[in-house]
Amino acid sequence: RISHRTHHQNHGHVENDESWHPLSEKIYKSLDNATRLLRFTLPFPMLAYPIYLWSRSPGKKGSHFHPDSDLFVPNERKDIITSTACWTAMVGLLAYLSFAMGPMPLLKLYGIPYAIFVMWLDLVTYLHHHGHDEKLPWYRGKEWSYLRGGLTTLDRDYGWINNIHHDIGTHVIHHLFPQIPHYHLIEATEAAKPVLGKYYKEPKKSGPLPFYLLGILIKSMRKDHYVSDIGDVVYYQTDPQLYGTNKSG
Repeated sequence: RISHRTHHQNHGHVENDESWHPLSEKIYKSLDNATRLLRFTLPFPMLAYPIYLWSRSPGKKGSHFHPDSDLFVPNERKDIITSTACWTAMVGLLAYLSFAMGPMPLLKLYGIPYAIFVMWLDLVTYLHHHGHDEKLPWYRGKEWSYLRGGLTTLDRDYGWINNIHHDIGTHVIHHLFPQIPHYHLIEATEAAKPVLGKYYKEPKKSGPLPFYLLGILIKSMRKDHYVSDIGDVVYYQTDPQLYGTNKSG
């Protein structure tokens, strides 16, 4: 909850954003080859959420489980201790169930659903901030503002899944006005479109199931690798050597 709030307060900022923000060129090149390759080779990025909770993103310190992490302010310490205690209790319960039920039933009942949840969560959050054919800007310094950052987010259509998501595919208006309840997001988006004009990027319409998102995800993973260390308005660049080829896309 707290790190997601930080994400909303700093969306579109290269250094201060907290959700799928870009790696700077310096940090990207400091990673070993295996880490770079795994980060941009499916399905591994779609399993990143537990790793992010434990150690955040490259270039950032702290953990969601440590009350003294840079993520939190001192008066949130009790909240983090409570949260970590609950996580620990859940891990203990799962360990007990593994002995009581056996590991395979637990894997089927809990492990596989959890993995599916993590992959879908990572897919959705990634594609709300990446994958547009016209590269989206990321900002630093005085070039960043709450409005400019919010307009770098993307709406997505999930077909039949829209209702299950409480219409979170209307992501632009959700970022600009997070206080709007989910049952008014579609209405608010339609009202905002004439005001936003060219700054609103109409999402591609989905069939009953959003299989088209997989192609967008693969294309983005192949092209959106890092941003320049300098400049207050930067765009994703491609590492042509990442997959052992000089072709970027």
